[in-house]
Amino acid sequence: MSERLTLAGLSVPMRALRTLAAEYGDLPAPAVSVSTIYPERLELSLHKGLGEFEVWRVALGINPDQVQFSKQPGSTWTLKAFAPYVGAEIELIAYGPSLDSLRASTGDGGGNA
Repeated sequence: MSERLTLAGLSVPMRALRTLAAEYGDLPAPAVSVSTIYPERLELSLHKGLGEFEVWRVALGINPDQVQFSKQPGSTWTLKAFAPYVGAEIELIAYGPSLDSLRASTGDGGGNA
């Protein structure tokens, strides 16, 4: 049987969160998650579009080549990247509407510019 994880066992991602708040307090606020499944990871989720992801990506020094793009069923695009930060692994995720979804909501059918 494995050793029981305590709250102190999650101190690495919580310290990373505290440092992020001090260094980047002016950046868009993400949803934050710390999990006993990945006790060294801090997840930052952005749900108001993909633009906020880019701000965080630059702040964390994540190379654009490290960003994973995926499409969820329906009309949502997802960006994801990982980066080390003060001993923790940051998982940065953003969710935003696809271009087709944006075009539909603005009445722009697309086509040639």
